[in-house]
Amino acid sequence: MTDITALLDDLRAESADLDTLVAGLDAAGLATPTPAEGWTIAHQLSHLAWTDRWSLLAARDAEGFQAALRREFAHDLGALERGATEGADEHPATLLTRWRAGRDELADALAAVPDGTRLPWFGPPMKPASMATARLMETWAHGQDVADALGAARTPTARLRHIAHLGVRTMGFAFLTNGLPAPADPVRVELAGPAGESWTWGPEDAADRITGPALDFCLLATRRRHPDDLALTATGSTARAWLPIAQAFAGPPGKGRTATG
Repeated sequence: MTDITALLDDLRAESADLDTLVAGLDAAGLATPTPAEGWTIAHQLSHLAWTDRWSLLAARDAEGFQAALRREFAHDLGALERGATEGADEHPATLLTRWRAGRDELADALAAVPDGTRLPWFGPPMKPASMATARLMETWAHGQDVADALGAARTPTARLRHIAHLGVRTMGFAFLTNGLPAPADPVRVELAGPAGESWTWGPEDAADRITGPALDFCLLATRRRHPDDLALTATGSTARAWLPIAQAFAGPPGKGRTATG
């Protein structure tokens, strides 16, 4: 059984790392464009605050979440863009305070959800631990956008294992969301963690496999780098097909990043 307390500690730590990048930014700094087309750093933080708000609703009021989902997403995905835009012109202190308060409230709410409860979401329902993992993944991914915008280098941590695990678990979803049948063949994933430790998923004797640094796999699964820019090796037809479409998040895959080479 997943230790939700430890997982939420990692979520808080990931948020705190991002906070160190943005805490001293003024309005001009928050207006810095990020690699996500049309999104500034303020958009990135506002999106995180918006998604935390939806997560909090899912944790506290499942019926209210479903009603809001039908209301806000009845015709298109415009609510997602509105969530990012609502903080684009906020005063820096207001935006940062809103984001910090929301993420703290969500962590407390997830800790209080009975184990085994499935929370509604934009994709399949999730248990509290899966919801916390998804929030950690999104915080890290949008934090990468912020770091790229600022030209800042981030130190990889063991928290990447949560993101890599989510990336592996969503293999079937990545195929389906791209209009492809879910693969029948298993894929062995062998990654080198930041401290050189070995992280593995899938049967040892699988013919298909992906190997390389955990950081690169996480950048792939969050679509923050093009596969050609990563030191990942795919062996077998299923693994090779998965590499360019890997996606650890719900919703459409988006444009992804272009290769720098």
